[in-house]
Amino acid sequence: MAGDLSPPAVRAGAKADNLVTLRQPILYAEEMWRRQRMWVLLLVALGIVMSVVTLVTRRGGFDINSEIWLAYIPCGLLFGGLLMLYRQRSYAEVSDEGLVVSSLLRTTRIGFDVIRGVRVQKLELHFQDARKRYVRPVSRPLLEKNAVFVRLRADDDRLPELRRRLGTQLASDEWLALPVGDPDAMAWEITSRLPERTGVNLGGQRRRKRAR
Repeated sequence: MAGDLSPPAVRAGAKADNLVTLRQPILYAEEMWRRQRMWVLLLVALGIVMSVVTLVTRRGGFDINSEIWLAYIPCGLLFGGLLMLYRQRSYAEVSDEGLVVSSLLRTTRIGFDVIRGVRVQKLELHFQDARKRYVRPVSRPLLEKNAVFVRLRADDDRLPELRRRLGTQLASDEWLALPVGDPDAMAWEITSRLPERTGVNLGGQRRRKRAR
C-alpha cells in the first residue's frame, strides 16, 4: 500500500529514469532476520529428520504423526520467506522525489518540503521517558548506534497521516528516527535536497567536506 506525501508538482514533474537515489536497509528488519533465522533452519531440519525417523520406525507407513512432522518443512520455509520479504521491503531511500520509507505492507514518500532538518544521534534518544514502552527486542541492540533523525514540519497538515502510516516505532511527534547502516551518508543526501539547504547536525562529529 503506497502513500505519496510529496507535493503534486513534484510527483507530476519527476522523471523516473533521471532519479539519483540512495537506499539503505532499516536495521530493525536486519535484526529480526538475525534473531529468527535459526528458527527457520530448526523447523525445516526438525521436519526432515523426524519425518525420516517416523517412516523408518513405522516401516514406511504414514500416520497423523508423520503428517505433523512433514508440515514443519513448509511452515519453516514459509516463515523464512516472510522474514526475507520483510528484510527486503524494509528500507529508507532518498531520491529527487523525496524520502521514501518502506515497510512490509506499505511505502510512504515524504516530500522534502515537509522536512525541516536532519541530524545524526543515538537511537536511544528516540525512546526516552514515556516512549521507553515502545522499545522492542529488535530495538535494544541498536539503541547505542547512530540513527538518522528527520525533523518534520509540525504545522504541516500531512503530519498526522504520516505518523499514522509509519507507526510509533519510527515516528514520534515531529521526529522520524531511521536506524540505517550509514546514517551520515543518508543525512547528507537528505540535506542536499532540502529547499532551504538546511544544515545537517552530525551529533557533534566532525562534518565532512562536500565535494565541489
